[in-house]
Amino acid sequence: MFFSTLETFAIYSLTMSLFRFKTSDYLWQALCITLLANVQSYVMRDELSLAFAAPLITILIYILLYTTVMKIPLAWSAICTILGYALYALIQTVYVLWLFGSVQEVNATDANSYSLQVVSALTGLGVSWLMYKFGIGFAFDFERLRFKKEHIVLVLLIMVTLVSVEFIFYYNKVWINVLFFACTFGLFLYYTIRKEEEDIHAD
Repeated sequence: MFFSTLETFAIYSLTMSLFRFKTSDYLWQALCITLLANVQSYVMRDELSLAFAAPLITILIYILLYTTVMKIPLAWSAICTILGYALYALIQTVYVLWLFGSVQEVNATDANSYSLQVVSALTGLGVSWLMYKFGIGFAFDFERLRFKKEHIVLVLLIMVTLVSVEFIFYYNKVWINVLFFACTFGLFLYYTIRKEEEDIHAD
């Protein structure tokens, strides 16, 4: 569970840094949410044999954190979480290809799985630290950038993305993972950049 906790915290840290929030500002709340996410992940994987469903529930738990604790509007909470998760998934998938070559090889031994989790999490934490240190990310008023006509389309896109996560982890094919998370990250990144430009022009 320690390695899963490290991973989940890295996802939180990446998400915070992407939107120029300081990771330590909500540290205790994040740690509680991280532990909750890992308990459900353990139950889904080891007790119910529903490992493919665990990532979706983790994403929903973090959306809840950003909505209720940080008071970020629901749609933006979903975008923040999806971006952070997709970035971490890309990092981990690159390591799968580079170090092991396949998901089957990763799952062959516990040592391989733990090694992947550690190197992915440390990379994620390192990237998030560099992003925050050098001011890389988005900083705008979530409340002012409420969605208008595109709201329904955006909500549908978020729902499709969340459902797709289930299928991606069910089949768990490396190249499908790369394609899906790269497209997901690129799409939501483009939308966020566009919204930031709207915020700048509004000033």
